[in-house]
Amino acid sequence: MHYLKLFHENGIATPNIESLADHGLVFTHTFSNAPVCSVARSTIISGSYAPRIGAQFHRKNKTVPMQDSLRMFPFYLRRAGYHTSNNNKKDYNIIEGDGVWDESSREASWKSRKPDQPFFHVFNIGVSHESSLHFSKEKMETTPTQTNKNSFSIQPNHPDTELFRYTNAYYRDKIKEMDQRLGEVIRELENDGLLENTFIFYFGDHGGVLPGSKGYLYETGLHVPMVVHVPEKYKNLAQIGEEGKVNGFVSFIDLGPTVLQLAGIKTPEGMDGKPFFGDNVTKEMIASRNTTFSYADRFDEKYDMVRAVRKGKYKYIRNFQPFNFDGLMNNYRFIQLAYQEWKELYEKGALNEIQAAFFKPKEAEMLFDLESDPYETVNLITDPSSKKIAEDLRMELNNWLQEMPDLSFYPEHVLIDQAFSNPTAFGKAHQKDIQRYIDIANWSILPFEQIENFLQTSLKSKDPWERYWGLITSSNFGPEAKSLSSLISEISKEDEELINRVRAAEFLSISNQIDPSQVMVESLYESKKPMEALLILNSIVLQSSFDYGYEIHLDKSKISSTVIQDSEVKRRLEYLTGG
Repeated sequence: MHYLKLFHENGIATPNIESLADHGLVFTHTFSNAPVCSVARSTIISGSYAPRIGAQFHRKNKTVPMQDSLRMFPFYLRRAGYHTSNNNKKDYNIIEGDGVWDESSREASWKSRKPDQPFFHVFNIGVSHESSLHFSKEKMETTPTQTNKNSFSIQPNHPDTELFRYTNAYYRDKIKEMDQRLGEVIRELENDGLLENTFIFYFGDHGGVLPGSKGYLYETGLHVPMVVHVPEKYKNLAQIGEEGKVNGFVSFIDLGPTVLQLAGIKTPEGMDGKPFFGDNVTKEMIASRNTTFSYADRFDEKYDMVRAVRKGKYKYIRNFQPFNFDGLMNNYRFIQLAYQEWKELYEKGALNEIQAAFFKPKEAEMLFDLESDPYETVNLITDPSSKKIAEDLRMELNNWLQEMPDLSFYPEHVLIDQAFSNPTAFGKAHQKDIQRYIDIANWSILPFEQIENFLQTSLKSKDPWERYWGLITSSNFGPEAKSLSSLISEISKEDEELINRVRAAEFLSISNQIDPSQVMVESLYESKKPMEALLILNSIVLQSSFDYGYEIHLDKSKISSTVIQDSEVKRRLEYLTGG
């Protein structure tokens, strides 16, 4: 979205994507509901919000079943007589089940269908994937880019360095290469005489992959390009824009229902999305859509929990654990040299306030005017003139969290043990509990003196997850909540849940009272659950980061064999121990 001339003045020409626009529609407000591939793809294929169905963690430790009788949407196309093929990436956090694809492989194609059989085909182009930016210093020094490094502006939260300019230009080169590959697919359809019978949806599966984009709930991670080629004979199904542009909001939850609608199939009960093409869908209906929701949880070994709602030009972000700053170490992200330089410049004190924010604790609430501040650098949450907007969006987001309900108010290892055999049934059965946890989490945005007694009650609760959110909320207040220290100190020693001991130690460190190392390390050694251990390790990495600076030494021989074999745990240990 931010790199294509079709959408952005700072972008490059992509002639093949633009050719689709010549005979179709450009969607100016298309959003991935998650800024990372497996969660985004799980949302697309299910038509459902990932935190509701247990598909919100990237990469999955355990796949979850589809809810009730619902199936992945290509199943319904196949049942209706379509040939369904996928070439070739899936990357779902959901159990696929039978009957979804006729063919899914690197050779999968519409060509293997029966004569005149209608088809649905997915083609993945990976040349602009995040891994394409894992180049070496030697490559940078010896391989010039086709894109002029001075032909664009560096976004304001990035340092304007030679490396960031090279990375930007190199990424644009990769997008051009992707566009060429798309052109080959278009020509293949044309050569087969199928182009004017075929809807073509071009879109990215999340935002860009420059630092601070993929994996983060900013527009650079969520706002995606989408262009749809509409055959002339089917224009009646897609007359929803003027001059080829659609400004109404479309989210990934809507893609499955839209494809089904085009095939004459009603949206199955249980899907959250709504079609934006087809019979009974008018341009007025689409133009009125102005809201999208998004979510971020664990990405590889790095934990956070962030939710957002965008309505029109305003974006409200709720950071439930704002002490988990954006730049917390993530091994795969930091293969990219630009990430490494960004961190080094922060540690040297060489960044301005906007650039340094990536490595500092966040505000619990953030509000942005995306028309005047497209890179989300000026938080309006305390601006008196924005008070009503903030209140409205806060309420809208909370209603959405409660209505789903959002399963991430339980730690991942609890969901694996108790919920992932039937996530939606678990959510419905525990909806009141989740509502209570949301309320405790939201005390973070109230004055401490107003909720101090309530926090004490939650910290003494028999429900471990009330205690869990009471501890997180206490950490969000930091030194301001020192009056709770005695109670939280006891939790750090005695709580039946290891993660609560760690969260308690985390609070005592954040509020400048103790070195948390002993509690965290002993809890890690005691854990027998990989995702529980990984969450503990997240707190250890935070405490060993630049702004805390604790030297936390680990003995890998003391870590449970079931824990240490987990691939994500290995990433954390690789960073913490050097191997």
